[in-house]
Amino acid sequence: MPSFELLPGAPDSPVILHIPHSSREIPPDVRTGIVLDDTALERELDHIVDAHTADLAETSAKSAQRPPWRFVNRLSRLVVDPERFPDEREEMLAVGMGAVYTRTTHLADLRPANSDPEPLIERYFRPYARAMTEAVADRLAATGRAVIIDVHSYPTARLPYELHGEGPRPPVCLGTDSFHTPPELLAAAREAFAPCGETGLDSPFSGTYVPLEFYGRDPRVGALMIEIRRDTYMAEPGGPAGPGLTRLARALAALVDSVAR
Repeated sequence: MPSFELLPGAPDSPVILHIPHSSREIPPDVRTGIVLDDTALERELDHIVDAHTADLAETSAKSAQRPPWRFVNRLSRLVVDPERFPDEREEMLAVGMGAVYTRTTHLADLRPANSDPEPLIERYFRPYARAMTEAVADRLAATGRAVIIDVHSYPTARLPYELHGEGPRPPVCLGTDSFHTPPELLAAAREAFAPCGETGLDSPFSGTYVPLEFYGRDPRVGALMIEIRRDTYMAEPGGPAGPGLTRLARALAALVDSVAR
């Protein structure tokens, strides 16, 4: 199984749906470095995985008039988190959740605190970052622009690891970046997700993913994070999807079509 996969969309689509946290897969050799027993690890995966978001992206892509490209992480974020910085710039290091996590969502030990993250960063993080950079560059070359829609979910109740979780927790949170999220992209998302309930802004999570080569430099790269509250589409924690997933897929497809136009 590849650690990530780029699934082609329409040749003239600028949209990349980025799905970084949907998988529960942990390679056996990586599992040996995790101190949780099997039961505790499964419980942690229930809390940390953005369950069913790959299915959401696939369903929306199939119904979009101009199918988006999809970049999907096929490994758990407990292997590496491709959206973190691998160095001291990452504020989540304070709770042991930088590029390679050493703590769980409930701040228990996940790996030994003195474990060396570099082998995992070299094996998984850097190839992922390079491939995502190439995917964005390809859309720029093909269409003159690229729009990354970063698809996530979050729990109804705040988990202990959340540094900024004291604010509102709406059904849909839109995470923005001052450079890469233009007003028209935000407006399109608000309109598309209106049937799914209230849309909030940058709470409980803010920002959005852009490869560092383009971040803050290339205005042709737009980006928006979609954070969906899990009780709107699934049984928490880690349970099956419900009918809300279909409604969300329609909304995401509507956003994709709006952006592609």
